[in-house]
Amino acid sequence: MDSDNRLGLFLRARRALVRPEEAGLPAGSRRRVAGLRREEVAVLAGVSTDYYVRLEQGRERSPSAQVVDALARVLGLEDEATDHLHRLARPGGSGHRARPETVGPALLRMMEDWHRTPAVVLGRCLTVLAHNVLGGALFAGHAHSGDLMRLVFLDPDAREFYPDWESVAVNAVAALRASAGTAHEDPLMIATVGELSLRSEEFRRLWARHDFRRKTHESKRFRHPLVGELTLDYESLTVNSAPDQQLVVYQARPGSPSEQALALLGSLAAAEVPDGSTADT
Repeated sequence: MDSDNRLGLFLRARRALVRPEEAGLPAGSRRRVAGLRREEVAVLAGVSTDYYVRLEQGRERSPSAQVVDALARVLGLEDEATDHLHRLARPGGSGHRARPETVGPALLRMMEDWHRTPAVVLGRCLTVLAHNVLGGALFAGHAHSGDLMRLVFLDPDAREFYPDWESVAVNAVAALRASAGTAHEDPLMIATVGELSLRSEEFRRLWARHDFRRKTHESKRFRHPLVGELTLDYESLTVNSAPDQQLVVYQARPGSPSEQALALLGSLAAAEVPDGSTADT
């Protein structure tokens, strides 16, 4: 998935994204690298250039917590990315995860009662492990309806379905990075990243940025083939009984056209599935 010098890869990728002026440096016209130079990061972080070069090259792999915090500040990392950098600097255990992905029956029963709210349970690679009727209807009709990463990057109508595709793609890759964490030996994650890297130039470009951001909450636009445009707010909740899983719940704002469109979608979905049962994909 990545080389074993994950700390160095992360530092290089994030360094390339910081514009000199963002760090209080003159941009200049003769810069030969994107973002900050190694020596600039070193000076701003208060370490020697030689030490920082060794960090990027993988010859030094155990920076102190103070150095990690300083690097995070220079690179403009948000809290989640800073925590990720600390984990890269202090990896613990093998991180191997190969547990089967099954959704608990209690959660499935809970979702059955949500007739006006789309809900899906996502696995660690953002595959749809289960959905209620309205959640299934929201993503129905695509070649990869049951796999949100492949839907975004491999589905032929992804850019039609997601009007703000670039933003969706950036966030999806960042969420996949966050799900992977430091568990880079997970066979499912290796297979997912490998396939997407081979088949999608856009995925390769975004994966190389090393963005790291969990799904939390956001407003997202959809252009649904049956009911037209929807703007839905979602919350992503960790399933404590299965920490690799996320319960994602969507809502339309009261009184909005999206609420009416969502109600229509619910009526159409209920007509197709009279018992309103929850599907386990």
